[in-house]
Amino acid sequence: MVIARSGLRPPPVAGEPDLTEIFGGLPVAALVLDPQDRVARANMACEHLLNHSEKAMLGQRIDRIFAPPEGYATRRDGHGFAAFDVEIEPTRSPRTRVDFIEQPITEHPGWRIVTLHQAPTSRRLSVGADRSAGARAAIGAAAMLAHEIKNPLSGIRGAAQLLSGDDGTDDAEGRAELTQLITTEVDRIAALIDRMQDFTDTRPPKLAPHNIYPLLDHARRVALAGFARGITIEERFDPSLPPVMMDKDAFLQVAMNLLKNAAEALRHVPEPRIILSTQYRHGVAMRPAPDQPRRWLPIEFSVTDNGPGAPADIASHLFEPFVSGKPEGKGLGLPLVEKLVRDMGGVVEYARSGDPEMTVFRVNLPRADG
Repeated sequence: MVIARSGLRPPPVAGEPDLTEIFGGLPVAALVLDPQDRVARANMACEHLLNHSEKAMLGQRIDRIFAPPEGYATRRDGHGFAAFDVEIEPTRSPRTRVDFIEQPITEHPGWRIVTLHQAPTSRRLSVGADRSAGARAAIGAAAMLAHEIKNPLSGIRGAAQLLSGDDGTDDAEGRAELTQLITTEVDRIAALIDRMQDFTDTRPPKLAPHNIYPLLDHARRVALAGFARGITIEERFDPSLPPVMMDKDAFLQVAMNLLKNAAEALRHVPEPRIILSTQYRHGVAMRPAPDQPRRWLPIEFSVTDNGPGAPADIASHLFEPFVSGKPEGKGLGLPLVEKLVRDMGGVVEYARSGDPEMTVFRVNLPRADG
C-alpha cells in the first residue's frame, strides 16, 4: 500500500523524507492492515518487537502473527480500538506487555494502522501481589505512624505538664491556650487514623449514573478557592459525554485528590498550570485488576500539570501507600485514588507526555449504559 499525500499539503522540500521513510523509521511498532485484517506494511520497530520480518508478515492475517486483545474480534468497524497494558505472545518472540491501539485510515475505508506501545514501567493500573511492595508499605507505615503520632504526643505531654501547674503558672488565658493545643493535636492524630481507615473500608460503592460535569466543576471551584489559589485551571471538555457509572462521593474525592496533588507539584513552578480534561475513548478495554475480566472503560478524565513529575526512582511505586516524593508527603493520596477508582470498576494511570513534557493522571470509567 502506498500512503498518499494529502492534496492540502504543500509540496515537499528537496531532501525531505517521504511518508514511507517516516513510517519505516517510527520509534513505535506499527502495522498497516487491509480490510481483511492482513498485514500490508510493518515498520522496523515492529519487526524488532515481534521478531518477524516485514516480508514474512506481508499478506498474513494479524491473528497468525499474534493473538489480538480480548474484544478485538467484536469491535465496531470504523471506530478504532484500544486495549492498554495487555499481554501478547507473538509466534516468534517471548510474551510482552503493550498498549494495543488501532485507528482507521479515514480516506481508505477498511484500512487501519495498529501501533504497539510497550507498556511503560511508570504505569500502575492495579495493585498486584508484589511481596516486596507489601514489605515496603509495611515499613513505611510503621515509620510514618511513629513520626506522625510521636510529634503531637510530645506536644500533648508538654502541655499537660504545664496545665498541672508544675511551672507555678496560674494564668487562665495561658491554660486555655494549652487546652486548645491538646485538642488540636488529638484531632490531628484522629484525622491521621481516619485516613488510614479509608483503606480498610470494604463496603461496596453506591454505583449509579451521574453527569460528570457538575462534579468536576465543583472540584475545580473548591480547588481555586483553596489549595489551588493563584493557579490557572484550564478546562478541555468533550461536551457529549454520556452519564458515567460511578459513586458520586468517591468520584469527587478522586477529582479533589488529583487536583490537590497537581497543585502541590506546582509549588515552585513560575507559571503553574493545570488542565482538567475529558474525552470519550472508543474501543478502550482494560482490566481493573489482575483477577477481573477486561471491561469497556470509554469515559476518561485527566488532570495534567506542568510540574516536574515524580522522581524517577519512585515513579513505578506512586500508587503504593507511604511512597511520596514530597518532603512533607505521607503517601496516602494516590493510593486512595487508586482504591476508589478500582472499587468503581475503573483504572488510573500516571504518565509523563507531551512537548513540553507534562505530568498526567488519567482515570477511565464505565459508561452508565454499559
